[in-house]
Amino acid sequence: MPPPRPITCFKAYDLRGRLGAELDEDVAWRVGRAFAARPGARQVVVGRDGRESSPALAAALMRGLTEGGADVLDIGLAGTEEMYFATDHLEADGGIEVTASHNPIDYNGMKLVGRGAAPLDPDTELATLAALAQAGSFPDAPMGRVSDAAAVRADYARRVCDFVDAALLRGRLLVNAGNGVAGPALDAIAAELGRRGARLDIIRINHDPDPAFPNGIPNPLLPENRPVTADAVRACGADLGVAWDGDFDRCFLFDETGRFIPGEYVVGLLAAAFLDRHPGARIVHDPRVVLNTRDVIAAAGGEAVQSRTGHAFVKQQMRRSGAVYGGEMSAHHYFRDFAFADSGMIPWLMVAELMARTGQSLSQLVSARMAAFPSSGEINFRLDDPDAAIGRVLAACAAGATARDDTDGISLEYPCWRFNLRRSNTEPLVRLNVESRGDSALVAAMVDRISALLAG
Repeated sequence: MPPPRPITCFKAYDLRGRLGAELDEDVAWRVGRAFAARPGARQVVVGRDGRESSPALAAALMRGLTEGGADVLDIGLAGTEEMYFATDHLEADGGIEVTASHNPIDYNGMKLVGRGAAPLDPDTELATLAALAQAGSFPDAPMGRVSDAAAVRADYARRVCDFVDAALLRGRLLVNAGNGVAGPALDAIAAELGRRGARLDIIRINHDPDPAFPNGIPNPLLPENRPVTADAVRACGADLGVAWDGDFDRCFLFDETGRFIPGEYVVGLLAAAFLDRHPGARIVHDPRVVLNTRDVIAAAGGEAVQSRTGHAFVKQQMRRSGAVYGGEMSAHHYFRDFAFADSGMIPWLMVAELMARTGQSLSQLVSARMAAFPSSGEINFRLDDPDAAIGRVLAACAAGATARDDTDGISLEYPCWRFNLRRSNTEPLVRLNVESRGDSALVAAMVDRISALLAG
Protein backbone atom coordinates (compact mmCIF):
# COMPACT_ATOMS: atom_id res chain seq x y z
CA MET A 1 0.00 0.00 0.00
CA PRO A 2 1.54 3.37 -0.98
CA PRO A 3 2.31 5.84 1.83
CA PRO A 4 -0.11 8.76 2.37
CA ARG A 5 0.65 11.78 0.23
CA PRO A 6 2.62 14.49 2.05
CA ILE A 7 0.69 17.06 4.05
CA THR A 8 2.12 20.50 3.27
CA CYS A 9 -0.49 22.80 4.79
CA PHE A 10 0.89 22.91 8.35
CA LYS A 11 2.32 26.41 8.88
CA ALA A 12 4.01 28.14 11.81
CA TYR A 13 0.97 27.91 14.11
CA ASP A 14 -2.01 26.71 12.06
CA LEU A 15 -3.00 25.05 8.78
CA ARG A 16 -3.53 26.86 5.50
CA GLY A 17 -3.41 25.51 1.99
CA ARG A 18 -4.71 25.64 -1.54
CA LEU A 19 -7.79 23.49 -2.00
CA GLY A 20 -7.13 20.24 -3.82
CA ALA A 21 -3.37 20.73 -4.04
CA GLU A 22 -2.63 21.06 -0.30
CA LEU A 23 -5.89 20.66 1.60
CA ASP A 24 -8.84 18.36 0.93
CA GLU A 25 -11.27 16.16 2.83
CA ASP A 26 -8.70 13.37 3.23
CA VAL A 27 -6.26 15.77 4.89
CA ALA A 28 -9.07 17.12 7.10
CA TRP A 29 -10.00 13.56 8.14
CA ARG A 30 -6.37 12.76 8.97
CA VAL A 31 -6.06 15.93 11.05
CA GLY A 32 -9.21 14.90 12.93
CA ARG A 33 -7.85 11.41 13.61
CA ALA A 34 -4.52 12.86 14.74
CA PHE A 35 -6.18 15.46 17.00
CA ALA A 36 -8.35 12.77 18.61
CA ALA A 37 -5.18 10.83 19.40
CA ARG A 38 -3.87 13.69 21.55
CA PRO A 39 -3.79 12.74 25.26
CA GLY A 40 -7.14 13.48 26.87
CA ALA A 41 -8.84 14.73 23.69
CA ARG A 42 -12.27 13.38 24.55
CA GLN A 43 -14.38 16.46 23.67
CA VAL A 44 -13.53 18.82 20.80
CA VAL A 45 -15.32 21.96 19.64
CA VAL A 46 -15.57 22.43 15.86
CA GLY A 47 -16.64 25.59 14.05
CA ARG A 48 -16.38 26.73 10.44
CA ASP A 49 -16.36 29.91 8.42
CA GLY A 50 -18.57 30.71 5.44
CA ARG A 51 -16.36 29.47 2.60
CA GLU A 52 -17.91 27.09 0.10
CA SER A 53 -15.45 24.33 1.01
CA SER A 54 -15.80 24.71 4.79
CA PRO A 55 -18.89 22.48 5.38
CA ALA A 56 -17.31 19.48 3.61
CA LEU A 57 -13.94 19.98 5.29
CA ALA A 58 -15.62 20.35 8.69
CA ALA A 59 -17.64 17.18 8.08
CA ALA A 60 -14.48 15.24 7.19
CA LEU A 61 -12.69 16.69 10.21
CA MET A 62 -15.55 15.69 12.52
CA ARG A 63 -15.63 12.20 10.99
CA GLY A 64 -11.94 11.85 11.78
CA LEU A 65 -12.45 13.08 15.32
CA THR A 66 -15.36 10.75 16.05
CA GLU A 67 -13.67 7.75 14.43
CA GLY A 68 -10.73 8.53 16.71
CA GLY A 69 -13.00 8.30 19.74
CA ALA A 70 -13.61 12.00 20.43
CA ASP A 71 -17.01 13.60 20.94
CA VAL A 72 -17.58 16.71 18.84
CA LEU A 73 -19.37 19.84 20.01
CA ASP A 74 -20.42 21.38 16.69
CA ILE A 75 -20.98 25.15 16.87
CA GLY A 76 -21.62 25.36 13.13
CA LEU A 77 -21.12 28.59 11.20
CA ALA A 78 -19.09 30.71 13.60
CA GLY A 79 -16.04 32.91 13.94
CA THR A 80 -12.71 31.74 15.28
CA GLU A 81 -13.21 33.57 18.57
CA GLU A 82 -16.53 31.79 19.04
CA MET A 83 -14.60 28.51 18.81
CA TYR A 84 -12.08 29.82 21.36
CA PHE A 85 -14.86 30.87 23.72
CA ALA A 86 -16.80 27.61 23.35
CA THR A 87 -13.68 25.52 23.97
CA ASP A 88 -13.05 27.32 27.24
CA HIS A 89 -16.68 27.83 28.31
CA LEU A 90 -17.77 24.25 27.61
CA GLU A 91 -14.57 22.90 29.21
CA ALA A 92 -13.73 20.95 26.07
CA ASP A 93 -10.34 19.34 25.57
CA GLY A 94 -9.64 21.26 22.39
CA GLY A 95 -11.14 23.19 19.53
CA ILE A 96 -10.73 23.53 15.77
CA GLU A 97 -12.02 26.25 13.45
CA VAL A 98 -12.13 25.50 9.73
CA THR A 99 -11.18 28.83 8.17
CA ALA A 100 -8.82 30.48 5.74
CA SER A 101 -9.53 33.92 7.26
CA HIS A 102 -8.34 36.48 4.68
CA ASN A 103 -6.58 34.09 2.29
CA PRO A 104 -7.65 33.80 -1.37
CA ILE A 105 -10.93 32.12 -2.25
CA ASP A 106 -9.26 28.89 -3.37
CA TYR A 107 -7.69 28.38 0.08
CA ASN A 108 -8.90 27.01 3.37
CA GLY A 109 -7.31 26.01 6.66
CA MET A 110 -7.73 25.27 10.34
CA LYS A 111 -6.92 26.96 13.63
CA LEU A 112 -6.39 24.56 16.52
CA VAL A 113 -6.30 24.98 20.29
CA GLY A 114 -6.09 22.78 23.35
CA ARG A 115 -7.93 22.86 26.65
CA GLY A 116 -8.83 26.35 27.83
CA ALA A 117 -8.35 27.60 24.25
CA ALA A 118 -4.59 27.49 24.77
CA PRO A 119 -2.65 27.46 21.49
CA LEU A 120 -0.81 24.31 20.51
CA ASP A 121 2.92 24.79 20.98
CA PRO A 122 4.30 25.11 17.43
CA ASP A 123 7.51 23.18 18.14
CA THR A 124 6.01 20.30 20.12
CA GLU A 125 2.25 19.81 20.04
CA LEU A 126 1.63 21.09 16.50
CA ALA A 127 4.70 19.30 15.17
CA THR A 128 3.57 16.03 16.78
CA LEU A 129 0.08 16.46 15.34
CA ALA A 130 1.50 17.09 11.88
CA ALA A 131 3.71 14.01 12.08
CA LEU A 132 0.82 11.79 13.18
CA ALA A 133 -1.47 13.12 10.46
CA GLN A 134 1.27 12.57 7.91
CA ALA A 135 1.91 8.99 9.01
CA GLY A 136 -1.77 8.20 8.53
CA SER A 137 -1.71 5.20 10.86
CA PHE A 138 -4.22 5.50 13.68
CA PRO A 139 -5.25 3.15 16.49
CA ASP A 140 -8.75 1.72 16.69
CA ALA A 141 -11.05 3.63 19.03
CA PRO A 142 -14.69 3.54 20.15
CA MET A 143 -16.85 5.76 17.99
CA GLY A 144 -17.50 9.27 19.30
CA ARG A 145 -20.62 11.32 18.64
CA VAL A 146 -21.49 14.79 17.35
CA SER A 147 -23.66 17.19 19.39
CA ASP A 148 -25.15 20.49 18.25
CA ALA A 149 -23.62 23.24 20.40
CA ALA A 150 -24.65 26.30 18.35
CA ALA A 151 -26.64 27.64 21.33
CA VAL A 152 -23.34 28.63 22.97
CA ARG A 153 -23.45 31.82 20.87
CA ALA A 154 -25.79 33.42 23.43
CA ASP A 155 -23.25 32.79 26.19
CA TYR A 156 -20.51 34.16 23.93
CA ALA A 157 -22.47 37.37 23.33
CA ARG A 158 -23.00 37.85 27.06
CA ARG A 159 -19.29 37.33 27.77
CA VAL A 160 -18.21 39.83 25.13
CA CYS A 161 -20.66 42.43 26.41
CA ASP A 162 -19.31 42.00 29.95
CA PHE A 163 -16.19 43.93 28.89
CA VAL A 164 -18.12 47.22 28.76
CA ASP A 165 -20.85 49.13 30.53
CA ALA A 166 -23.42 48.69 27.78
CA ALA A 167 -25.73 51.36 29.17
CA LEU A 168 -23.13 54.00 28.26
CA LEU A 169 -23.03 53.11 24.57
CA ARG A 170 -24.63 55.66 22.28
CA GLY A 171 -24.41 56.82 18.69
CA ARG A 172 -24.33 55.47 15.17
CA LEU A 173 -22.14 52.51 14.25
CA LEU A 174 -21.33 51.39 10.69
CA VAL A 175 -20.32 47.72 10.47
CA ASN A 176 -18.96 45.88 7.43
CA ALA A 177 -18.82 42.10 7.84
CA GLY A 178 -17.40 41.67 4.34
CA ASN A 179 -19.77 38.75 3.75
CA GLY A 180 -17.72 36.71 6.24
CA VAL A 181 -19.16 35.23 9.42
CA ALA A 182 -19.10 38.35 11.61
CA GLY A 183 -22.73 39.19 10.80
CA PRO A 184 -24.56 36.56 12.88
CA ALA A 185 -22.28 37.11 15.88
CA LEU A 186 -22.73 40.88 15.64
CA ASP A 187 -26.50 40.44 15.61
CA ALA A 188 -26.34 38.37 18.81
CA ILE A 189 -24.10 40.96 20.47
CA ALA A 190 -26.32 43.84 19.36
CA ALA A 191 -29.37 42.11 20.84
CA GLU A 192 -27.54 41.57 24.14
CA LEU A 193 -26.36 45.19 24.19
CA GLY A 194 -29.94 46.32 23.66
CA ARG A 195 -31.10 44.23 26.60
CA ARG A 196 -28.45 45.97 28.72
CA GLY A 197 -29.55 49.48 27.77
CA ALA A 198 -27.24 50.42 24.90
CA ARG A 199 -28.67 52.87 22.40
CA LEU A 200 -26.69 52.16 19.27
CA ASP A 201 -27.96 52.76 15.76
CA ILE A 202 -26.14 50.03 13.85
CA ILE A 203 -25.90 50.32 10.05
CA ARG A 204 -24.96 47.00 8.45
CA ILE A 205 -23.32 46.50 5.03
CA ASN A 206 -22.16 43.27 3.35
CA HIS A 207 -23.66 41.65 6.40
CA ASP A 208 -24.78 38.18 5.36
CA PRO A 209 -22.24 35.35 4.97
CA ASP A 210 -21.71 34.59 1.28
CA PRO A 211 -19.19 31.96 0.11
CA ALA A 212 -18.83 33.75 -3.25
CA PHE A 213 -17.50 36.88 -1.48
CA PRO A 214 -19.19 39.17 -4.01
CA ASN A 215 -17.37 42.19 -2.58
CA GLY A 216 -13.97 40.49 -2.47
CA ILE A 217 -12.17 38.53 0.24
CA PRO A 218 -12.64 40.51 3.48
CA ASN A 219 -9.24 41.82 4.51
CA PRO A 220 -9.45 45.50 5.54
CA LEU A 221 -5.73 45.54 6.29
CA LEU A 222 -5.24 46.02 2.53
CA PRO A 223 -5.60 49.72 1.59
CA GLU A 224 -7.59 48.89 -1.54
CA ASN A 225 -10.28 47.22 0.61
CA ARG A 226 -10.89 50.19 2.92
CA PRO A 227 -12.84 52.70 0.80
CA VAL A 228 -16.10 50.74 0.94
CA THR A 229 -16.19 51.08 4.73
CA ALA A 230 -14.80 54.63 4.77
CA ASP A 231 -17.33 55.82 2.21
CA ALA A 232 -20.20 54.19 4.10
CA VAL A 233 -19.11 55.84 7.36
CA ARG A 234 -19.22 59.26 5.71
CA ALA A 235 -22.44 58.55 3.82
CA CYS A 236 -24.44 57.60 6.92
CA GLY A 237 -22.76 59.99 9.35
CA ALA A 238 -21.50 57.22 11.62
CA ASP A 239 -19.53 57.97 14.76
CA LEU A 240 -17.45 54.83 14.33
CA GLY A 241 -16.83 52.34 11.54
CA VAL A 242 -15.86 48.68 12.05
CA ALA A 243 -14.79 46.13 9.44
CA TRP A 244 -13.70 42.54 9.94
CA ASP A 245 -11.79 39.85 8.11
CA GLY A 246 -13.44 36.57 7.12
CA ASP A 247 -13.42 34.84 10.51
CA PHE A 248 -13.55 38.18 12.42
CA ASP A 249 -10.67 37.52 14.77
CA ARG A 250 -9.37 40.91 13.62
CA CYS A 251 -11.34 44.16 13.57
CA PHE A 252 -10.39 47.39 11.86
CA LEU A 253 -11.61 50.80 12.98
CA PHE A 254 -12.51 53.95 11.06
CA ASP A 255 -13.11 57.30 12.71
CA GLU A 256 -16.06 59.59 12.06
CA THR A 257 -14.35 61.10 9.00
CA GLY A 258 -13.87 57.67 7.44
CA ARG A 259 -10.14 57.66 8.21
CA PHE A 260 -8.65 54.20 8.76
CA ILE A 261 -6.96 53.93 12.16
CA PRO A 262 -3.82 51.75 12.02
CA GLY A 263 -3.78 48.89 14.50
CA GLU A 264 -0.91 50.12 16.65
CA TYR A 265 -2.90 53.18 17.77
CA VAL A 266 -5.84 50.97 18.73
CA VAL A 267 -3.39 48.88 20.76
CA GLY A 268 -2.39 52.07 22.55
CA LEU A 269 -6.01 52.98 23.30
CA LEU A 270 -6.84 49.56 24.69
CA ALA A 271 -3.58 49.36 26.67
CA ALA A 272 -4.42 52.66 28.37
CA ALA A 273 -7.98 51.53 29.05
CA PHE A 274 -6.83 48.30 30.70
CA LEU A 275 -4.17 50.07 32.74
CA ASP A 276 -6.85 52.42 34.02
CA ARG A 277 -8.79 49.36 35.19
CA HIS A 278 -5.72 47.39 36.33
CA PRO A 279 -2.94 49.77 37.46
CA GLY A 280 0.56 48.42 36.96
CA ALA A 281 -0.59 45.52 34.79
CA ARG A 282 1.50 43.90 32.10
CA ILE A 283 0.65 44.52 28.44
CA VAL A 284 2.04 42.29 25.66
CA HIS A 285 2.88 43.75 22.26
CA ASP A 286 4.55 42.49 19.10
CA PRO A 287 7.92 43.87 17.88
CA ARG A 288 6.87 45.37 14.55
CA VAL A 289 5.64 48.83 15.61
CA VAL A 290 6.29 49.68 19.25
CA LEU A 291 7.05 53.37 19.93
CA ASN A 292 3.49 54.54 20.59
CA THR A 293 2.57 51.40 22.52
CA ARG A 294 5.61 51.58 24.79
CA ASP A 295 5.06 55.29 25.41
CA VAL A 296 1.40 54.78 26.36
CA ILE A 297 2.21 51.88 28.69
CA ALA A 298 5.03 53.76 30.41
CA ALA A 299 2.89 56.88 30.88
CA ALA A 300 0.11 54.79 32.42
CA GLY A 301 2.46 53.01 34.81
CA GLY A 302 2.22 49.59 33.18
CA GLU A 303 4.84 47.06 32.14
CA ALA A 304 5.43 46.38 28.44
CA VAL A 305 6.24 42.77 27.51
CA GLN A 306 7.38 41.97 24.00
CA SER A 307 6.38 38.80 22.14
CA ARG A 308 7.08 37.23 18.78
CA THR A 309 4.49 38.04 16.13
CA GLY A 310 1.60 35.58 15.79
CA HIS A 311 -1.34 34.49 17.89
CA ALA A 312 0.27 31.37 19.33
CA PHE A 313 3.32 33.28 20.54
CA VAL A 314 1.40 36.25 21.96
CA LYS A 315 -0.95 33.95 23.87
CA GLN A 316 1.96 31.96 25.26
CA GLN A 317 3.66 35.16 26.41
CA MET A 318 0.45 36.46 27.98
CA ARG A 319 -0.07 33.25 29.91
CA ARG A 320 3.54 33.25 31.11
CA SER A 321 3.47 36.89 32.19
CA GLY A 322 -0.13 37.10 33.37
CA ALA A 323 -0.74 40.09 31.09
CA VAL A 324 -4.24 41.53 31.12
CA TYR A 325 -4.16 42.48 27.44
CA GLY A 326 -2.04 41.93 24.35
CA GLY A 327 -2.16 43.67 21.00
CA GLU A 328 -0.57 43.39 17.58
CA MET A 329 -0.39 46.13 14.99
CA SER A 330 -2.08 43.74 12.54
CA ALA A 331 -5.37 44.24 14.50
CA HIS A 332 -5.21 41.12 16.65
CA HIS A 333 -6.23 41.92 20.22
CA TYR A 334 -5.99 39.41 23.09
CA PHE A 335 -7.73 39.44 26.46
CA ARG A 336 -6.84 37.64 29.67
CA ASP A 337 -10.49 37.45 30.64
CA PHE A 338 -11.42 35.95 27.29
CA ALA A 339 -9.29 32.81 27.76
CA PHE A 340 -6.24 34.85 26.70
CA ALA A 341 -7.72 34.63 23.19
CA ASP A 342 -8.10 37.19 20.44
CA SER A 343 -11.40 38.85 19.68
CA GLY A 344 -12.59 41.09 16.88
CA MET A 345 -15.66 42.20 18.83
CA ILE A 346 -14.27 43.30 22.21
CA PRO A 347 -12.00 46.04 20.74
CA TRP A 348 -14.72 48.07 19.05
CA LEU A 349 -16.94 47.71 22.10
CA MET A 350 -14.21 49.09 24.36
CA VAL A 351 -13.43 51.94 21.96
CA ALA A 352 -17.14 52.83 21.77
CA GLU A 353 -17.26 52.87 25.58
CA LEU A 354 -14.10 55.02 25.72
CA MET A 355 -15.71 57.50 23.33
CA ALA A 356 -18.81 57.61 25.53
CA ARG A 357 -16.85 58.03 28.78
CA THR A 358 -14.59 60.80 27.47
CA GLY A 359 -17.04 62.55 25.17
CA GLN A 360 -14.35 62.49 22.49
CA SER A 361 -14.56 61.20 18.95
CA LEU A 362 -12.18 58.50 17.80
CA SER A 363 -10.24 61.06 15.78
CA GLN A 364 -9.76 63.15 18.90
CA LEU A 365 -8.60 60.09 20.84
CA VAL A 366 -5.88 59.08 18.37
CA SER A 367 -4.81 62.08 16.27
CA ALA A 368 -2.18 63.38 18.68
CA ARG A 369 -0.72 59.89 19.09
CA MET A 370 -0.58 59.39 15.32
CA ALA A 371 1.30 62.69 14.93
CA ALA A 372 3.67 61.90 17.80
CA PHE A 373 4.59 58.44 16.49
CA PRO A 374 3.95 58.23 12.73
CA SER A 375 4.44 54.85 11.06
CA SER A 376 4.60 53.50 7.54
CA GLY A 377 2.13 50.68 7.84
CA GLU A 378 3.30 47.21 6.88
CA ILE A 379 4.88 47.06 3.42
CA ASN A 380 5.24 43.66 1.75
CA PHE A 381 7.95 42.57 -0.66
CA ARG A 382 8.07 39.43 -2.82
CA LEU A 383 11.77 38.79 -3.34
CA ASP A 384 13.69 36.16 -5.28
CA ASP A 385 16.35 35.91 -2.54
CA PRO A 386 14.96 37.23 0.76
CA ASP A 387 18.06 36.36 2.78
CA ALA A 388 20.36 38.28 0.44
CA ALA A 389 17.97 41.26 0.45
CA ILE A 390 17.81 41.37 4.24
CA GLY A 391 21.60 41.04 4.32
CA ARG A 392 21.95 44.17 2.17
CA VAL A 393 19.79 46.14 4.58
CA LEU A 394 21.81 44.98 7.57
CA ALA A 395 25.11 45.77 5.90
CA ALA A 396 23.96 49.31 5.16
CA CYS A 397 22.05 50.10 8.35
CA ALA A 398 23.30 48.09 11.33
CA ALA A 399 26.38 50.14 12.14
CA GLY A 400 24.45 53.28 13.04
CA ALA A 401 21.80 51.65 15.20
CA THR A 402 21.64 52.29 18.94
CA ALA A 403 19.82 48.99 19.58
CA ARG A 404 19.08 45.75 17.77
CA ASP A 405 16.38 43.23 18.65
CA ASP A 406 15.93 39.83 16.98
CA THR A 407 12.74 38.73 18.76
CA ASP A 408 11.01 38.44 15.39
CA GLY A 409 12.98 39.27 12.29
CA ILE A 410 15.35 42.19 12.82
CA SER A 411 14.51 45.44 14.57
CA LEU A 412 17.04 48.29 14.46
CA GLU A 413 16.49 51.41 16.53
CA TYR A 414 18.01 54.88 16.18
CA PRO A 415 17.58 58.05 18.25
CA CYS A 416 14.60 59.30 16.21
CA TRP A 417 13.30 56.23 14.35
CA ARG A 418 13.30 52.44 14.09
CA PHE A 419 12.35 49.69 11.69
CA ASN A 420 11.43 46.02 11.77
CA LEU A 421 12.11 43.66 8.87
CA ARG A 422 10.81 40.10 9.03
CA ARG A 423 9.79 37.16 6.93
CA SER A 424 6.10 36.28 7.11
CA ASN A 425 5.08 33.21 9.12
CA THR A 426 2.23 32.43 6.72
CA GLU A 427 3.10 33.86 3.28
CA PRO A 428 6.21 34.06 1.02
CA LEU A 429 6.80 37.70 1.87
CA VAL A 430 9.28 39.99 3.59
CA ARG A 431 7.49 42.64 5.65
CA LEU A 432 8.81 46.10 6.54
CA ASN A 433 7.56 48.54 9.19
CA VAL A 434 9.15 51.95 9.81
CA GLU A 435 8.21 54.39 12.56
CA SER A 436 9.59 57.59 14.08
CA ARG A 437 9.24 60.05 16.91
CA GLY A 438 7.21 62.83 15.38
CA ASP A 439 8.79 62.91 11.91
CA SER A 440 6.61 61.55 9.11
CA ALA A 441 9.05 62.82 6.46
CA LEU A 442 11.79 60.72 8.04
CA VAL A 443 9.51 57.67 7.91
CA ALA A 444 8.93 58.20 4.19
CA ALA A 445 12.64 58.71 3.51
CA MET A 446 13.65 55.57 5.38
CA VAL A 447 10.97 53.52 3.62
CA ASP A 448 12.42 54.64 0.29
CA ARG A 449 15.96 53.84 1.37
CA ILE A 450 15.22 50.38 2.77
CA SER A 451 12.96 49.53 -0.18
CA ALA A 452 15.81 50.33 -2.56
CA LEU A 453 18.18 48.14 -0.55
CA LEU A 454 15.72 45.24 -0.62
CA ALA A 455 15.30 45.60 -4.37
CA GLY A 456 19.07 45.53 -4.84
